[in-house]
Amino acid sequence: MNILLELHYLPPIHYFSKLLQYQTIYIEQHEHYVKGTYRNRCYIAAAHGLLRLSIPLEKGKNEQQAIRAVKIAYHEPWQHWHWEGIQSAYGKSPFFEYYADYLAPFYQKKYEFLFDWNWDLLQNILRLLQIQPNIQFTDAYQKDLPPDVVDFRNVITPKLHRQIPDPHFQPIRYEQVFMEKHGFLPNLSILDLLFCTGPEALSILHLSLTE
Repeated sequence: MNILLELHYLPPIHYFSKLLQYQTIYIEQHEHYVKGTYRNRCYIAAAHGLLRLSIPLEKGKNEQQAIRAVKIAYHEPWQHWHWEGIQSAYGKSPFFEYYADYLAPFYQKKYEFLFDWNWDLLQNILRLLQIQPNIQFTDAYQKDLPPDVVDFRNVITPKLHRQIPDPHFQPIRYEQVFMEKHGFLPNLSILDLLFCTGPEALSILHLSLTE
C-alpha cells in the first residue's frame, strides 16, 4: 500500500511513522495552503511546557493560494527566535550537540517558498534518521484516489477537533528533557525524539507502529 501526505514543518512523530509504514509516500504538491496546520508550525517541549514554532507567511491567511506559491515572510526575525527556542529547549538534551550543526544552517539561510524549506528540512531529518523512504510528488490534485493509496491529507493535524484516530499508531514513551515538570508530551516534532534519543529514534518509530 501507498500513502498521500502533505508537507509539514519539522513534522510530528506520527508523520514519520507513516514514512516507515508504506511502500511509496506521495507528497501533495498541488493542494491549496490550509491555515492552522503543521504546514508552517511545529511543537516542541520547552521549560514552560508546549512551545509552538510558527513560520510567518506572506498573505498566509489566504487558503486559496497554491502550496508551491506560499512565500515565507521575514518582517520579523523568526528564524532567530525558532533556533533560540530550540536551543533553550534542547541544549541540555543528550544528543543536541550531535545534531545541532546539521540543523543550524537552515536558520541562517532565507528560503523564498515554504514548500522548498519544508522539503529540504525533511530530507535532512531523514538523513539523520538514516531512513530512505520512496517519496514522490503528486502530478496533479486528485480528490478521489486509487484503491492502493491511503489518503492521509489533513489527518495529522494540531487541531484536536479535526484529528482522526489512527489504529496503526501508538505514541511510545521516551525520556524527555522536562518530563519531571510536565510529564510525557506525546507526538511532538521529530526534533524532540532526535535530541532526546539519538540513534534510538528509529527503533522508537518502528515500535510506534501497530498492526
